[in-house]
Amino acid sequence: QVQLAESGGGLVQPGGSLRLSCAVSGISLSIYGMGWYRQAPGKQRELVAGISIGDTTNYADSVKGRFNISRDNAKNTVYLQMNSLKAEDTAVYYCNARRRSAVYWGQGTQVTVAS
Repeated sequence: QVQLAESGGGLVQPGGSLRLSCAVSGISLSIYGMGWYRQAPGKQRELVAGISIGDTTNYADSVKGRFNISRDNAKNTVYLQMNSLKAEDTAVYYCNARRRSAVYWGQGTQVTVAS
C-alpha cells in the first residue's frame, strides 16, 4: 500500500520559516517525480514545487527564491523548505508522487501564516 505522510505544518508569523516533510512508503522514491501542491480556501489546488528523478526542480513564480524542494532517496522523504512566508502562503500543502500513469497524494498538512 502506497502512503505519503506530510508533516511539519503549523502556524507561523509572516517572515518566518517552516520545513515540510513527506515520508513515502510502498514505493521507491528514486523512480518517482515528486511535487508539493497547495490549496487555499476557495481556490484550486496549485503546484508549488516539483523535483524530477534527476533532481531538476521547478517552482511556482510566487515562491521562487523563497521555497526549496529537495529529496532524500535513502530516507524515501521529500522536503519543502519555506522561508520568508507570507499570509498568501496559507493553505493545505499536499505531497504528490508521479510516475507515468501512477499518481499518489498525501492527506495534506495545514500551513497558516498569520500574526
